[in-house]
Amino acid sequence: MTLRIRVQHAFAGFDLDVDADLPAGVSVLFGPSGSGKTTVINAVAGLIRPDQGRIVVDGWVLTDTASRHNIAPHRRRIGYIFQDARLFPHLSVRQNLAYGRWFAPRDAQATSMDRTVEMLGIGHLLSRRPATLSGGEKQRVAIGRALLSGPRLILADEPLAALDEARKAEILPYFERLRDEVAVPILYVSHASAEVARLATTVVALRAGRVIACGPPGQVLGDVAVVGARGAASLLTARVVAHHADGLTELATAAGRLWLPRIADAAGATLRVRIMAQDVILSRDRPVGLSALNILQGTISDLRLGDGPGVMVTLAVGEDRLAARITRRSAEAMGLAKGQTCHAVIKSVAVAPDDIGTGLRASPASRD
Repeated sequence: MTLRIRVQHAFAGFDLDVDADLPAGVSVLFGPSGSGKTTVINAVAGLIRPDQGRIVVDGWVLTDTASRHNIAPHRRRIGYIFQDARLFPHLSVRQNLAYGRWFAPRDAQATSMDRTVEMLGIGHLLSRRPATLSGGEKQRVAIGRALLSGPRLILADEPLAALDEARKAEILPYFERLRDEVAVPILYVSHASAEVARLATTVVALRAGRVIACGPPGQVLGDVAVVGARGAASLLTARVVAHHADGLTELATAAGRLWLPRIADAAGATLRVRIMAQDVILSRDRPVGLSALNILQGTISDLRLGDGPGVMVTLAVGEDRLAARITRRSAEAMGLAKGQTCHAVIKSVAVAPDDIGTGLRASPASRD
């Protein structure tokens, strides 16, 4: 399933102009407050009518201002997940879920209540009222209600923004499962790069109402022009090899072995690992006698000078890219140039648990 968004809209002091073709999966609208993210998602939901635009979900036209076509919000087959769960306080969890299902059209592909409950881990909550749930539990129920409405598209407007770090860590794996197991495209709004790195299939970076970058998360989140030098990061695809008795987990990447503090995923699992560019040290030769366990080999594919004393060096490591932020003085002293083999040194403790997410598994057959 694909999502086509072309929206132009003017407010007092702000002009929005967004044009993006998005593939199946989780497409994240990413940017600072005031960049236009919520305006775009509200246009897709039909809550605002753009001055000019065309919005199409898998061939189904929701809005086309040229032909004055505009489907009413309640007929758009959209499941909306808000920052606050907005559950009905007088209904049980089971009844809140059933309310979502009540809105599913007869011709909608049926979503199993049992499968949804199992996927979200909320079976033990079914008889409880929202007032007795934690923030994370409420959001899991809200996800289930949206899914059971038989949507063609799910919209999530910063659904983790109101949660503390512990609750965010609780919810993220469920959004990963939703991405991997449900054949419904998701348009997700966020300004948190760590969240985007874990969830996104495609990132649309917005600034001042314009698209400044659009593409895979590893490409967009490694772009200094989008995230700034201090925010630049890489995403490596890794496979869990083994868990060792000393508390470390061994991962295989295209650039070599990666050792991280023990993670929960079983051997064979595919992961995404986010590594901040400022946590990477480079060496022309393979270093020895270091306390750092992670030494990955790659080929320099790009060197980009910043406005200050910094240089962003990008290594090609298989199909992935690994960015390192070093000083210009170091780059010149090492004689770095495109095409050279280089070694990246990464401390195991530099990778936080929140920087590790499940890798995107093969899409369900129904997405083909």
